[in-house]
Amino acid sequence: MTGRDDDRDPHGRPAGGGRPRRPVPPPGGRGAARSVGGQGAAARGPARRERQGQGPAQGGGQGQGHREGSGQPRGQGHAPGHAQAQPGRVGPPRRPAGARSLRGPGRPAPRGPVRLGRPRPRLRLVGAALTIVMAVFVVRLLQVQAVDASAYASKAAVNRWVTHEVTADRGTITDRTGADLATTVDAFDVTADPYLFTPAQAKVKDAPQQAAELLAPIVGGDATKIAQQLAAPGSRYQIIARQQSPQAWNQIKDLKAAFAAKAAKGQGADVLAGIFSEPHSKRVYPAGDLAAGVIGFVNGDGQGAGGLESMLDKQLSGTNGKIRYAQSNGRQVPTAGSQEQPAVPGDDVELTLDRDIQWAAQSAITAQVQKSHADRGYVTVMDNRTGEVLAMADAPGYDPNDLAHADPHALGNAAVQDAYEPGSVSKLMSMAAILDTGTATPTTRVTVPGTLPRADRVFHDDVDHGTWYLTLNGVLAKSSNIGTILASQQLGKTQAQANQVLYSYLKKFGIGSPTGVGFPGETPGILAKPQNWNASQQFTIPFGQGLSLSALQATSVYATIANGGVRVQPSLIRGITGPDGRFVPAPAPKKTRVVSARTATTLSQMLESVVGSEQGTGVYARIDGYRVAGKTGTANRVDPDTGRYKGYTSSFMGFAPADNPRLTVSCVIQNPTRGSYFGGEICGPVFKKVMEFGLKSLGVAPSGKPAPDLPITFDPAEPAPAAGQKAP
Repeated sequence: MTGRDDDRDPHGRPAGGGRPRRPVPPPGGRGAARSVGGQGAAARGPARRERQGQGPAQGGGQGQGHREGSGQPRGQGHAPGHAQAQPGRVGPPRRPAGARSLRGPGRPAPRGPVRLGRPRPRLRLVGAALTIVMAVFVVRLLQVQAVDASAYASKAAVNRWVTHEVTADRGTITDRTGADLATTVDAFDVTADPYLFTPAQAKVKDAPQQAAELLAPIVGGDATKIAQQLAAPGSRYQIIARQQSPQAWNQIKDLKAAFAAKAAKGQGADVLAGIFSEPHSKRVYPAGDLAAGVIGFVNGDGQGAGGLESMLDKQLSGTNGKIRYAQSNGRQVPTAGSQEQPAVPGDDVELTLDRDIQWAAQSAITAQVQKSHADRGYVTVMDNRTGEVLAMADAPGYDPNDLAHADPHALGNAAVQDAYEPGSVSKLMSMAAILDTGTATPTTRVTVPGTLPRADRVFHDDVDHGTWYLTLNGVLAKSSNIGTILASQQLGKTQAQANQVLYSYLKKFGIGSPTGVGFPGETPGILAKPQNWNASQQFTIPFGQGLSLSALQATSVYATIANGGVRVQPSLIRGITGPDGRFVPAPAPKKTRVVSARTATTLSQMLESVVGSEQGTGVYARIDGYRVAGKTGTANRVDPDTGRYKGYTSSFMGFAPADNPRLTVSCVIQNPTRGSYFGGEICGPVFKKVMEFGLKSLGVAPSGKPAPDLPITFDPAEPAPAAGQKAP
């Protein structure tokens, strides 16, 4: 075999191995192969000669045959005008004679092998693109991790770490014995997901109706309204009932468990699957409406909105805490730990109120207000030695557990917030000024005519009468307006001087100033300066018209006389217990000497004549076994709607035992419209019930001595009193 010295073709492939590559035809068409290096046909491999049916090439010269159909003999050398063959290339193999062409008729001849594109430009382009992309990533990475690292860390912390406020437990309010009057308990808002009540989810068409019938009796709601909430289209959250007790929610939970168990056994639909709860705290008042006017209430946010709940809101609320933890997808990550600042519970407040005495006072005033068809009434009980308020009841009241049904006009404490003209109960202060200045004594004679013209009007007593011959004690016992005017005029050489003296005593008793209890909305009363008193005020103020005060102020006036002439600032707070369990008593009340002890004793004896004498106006306030000192009052009432006098204010105030006073009680009824309107007749019995209960509840011993018998009247035919006693 001639040609190459191995079995490989010029392209390095084994001879006869695989499919032969069609060589590129030389220019000038099919002809004799161009010689390579002067070898001519000898450069062709033996395969071509064998396919032409010839033997091996003869020698190394020109080829002997000719191409089939060519018209040229083989071995003629190079055709004119043809370039020399490329080194290493061979001509295309000839088709054997008689062989059919693989190309069909009319099919163009192949134009040669497909050349591959140059890869380097493409690689450079791809490399440049990858370099740019990587550069962008590197720059962004440097920005995130280096330049803006702290900002992104802060944002990540905000999104990952959440902080929730932990509400502090509100302090408890108790009476002086530790009985709860206001406390905080666990409560639940019952909620629902209406989507779970659709037929597709509940597997029953009337799931809202079935669930509503089950829930309504437990939560105290309307079944129709609840069914509408459960069937609310497109809603995923509905509040079915607020602030339900743990017992109510436990009952609902039991029903849920029962229906779920039946549904799991295929015995029915779980119509309560969409009912849930939201736990929170609830302020409750175990005694209902008892002392509601004093205690007050909290609003929907749990903040004090009335009474002592508002006044002491800061102490009762405590300090809320915080808890901070990592979260993912709305859930706490348990392995990330948490940071907690515990909440500090509110202080517990102990009041001066006595629950039992409060109940007696509230029951008595409520019954009388209803009986008299009055607008309202209030009773105050005070320990005159300490100034502690043992009861403060008003009617009509309200239940702070159910504010939705409370009368808006009843939300408050009328005994502290109502300013009214007191009438004859105010005569005690006029008599105190007269006795303390030495102007007169209880036996000083006062001739009282049936009418008394003064300034621009004519004054009368509450009953028509001729001329009365009364002692100063009798003026107080019979509650004579005319006698009080005549006696008060003797306080100064002129009317202006008398007015100034009376004004100074009214101020010392606390009229026109807050009592010091600090109660929200407390009225200081109304007392103009004497130079501003009009022509009629200088004659009406001595018997209690033309000035205004609160029931607590009036009670404090009588407690001052009961306490020997020393005014003790009223108080409602007995002490506070902090979160550490330590009880801190309230500061000692302020004490002020108003009148002398002698004057106080004399006034006490005169007040006993009002109750003990058959001619007195306070006979309905008598208590068997106890000496009672008190005063009735029946005043023209200013209508708050018109600002004019309309109706009456009836009252009775006093203390017992008169020989060793312990309790002071006041009763005020506004605008009684049925039966009597005289203070002695409708407030006297209320005073008696409350005072009798209070004395027995505290174990106060009965009086040991009879009351002194001070004269009420005098005989004008008898000689005048001894020298040194003035008579008007």
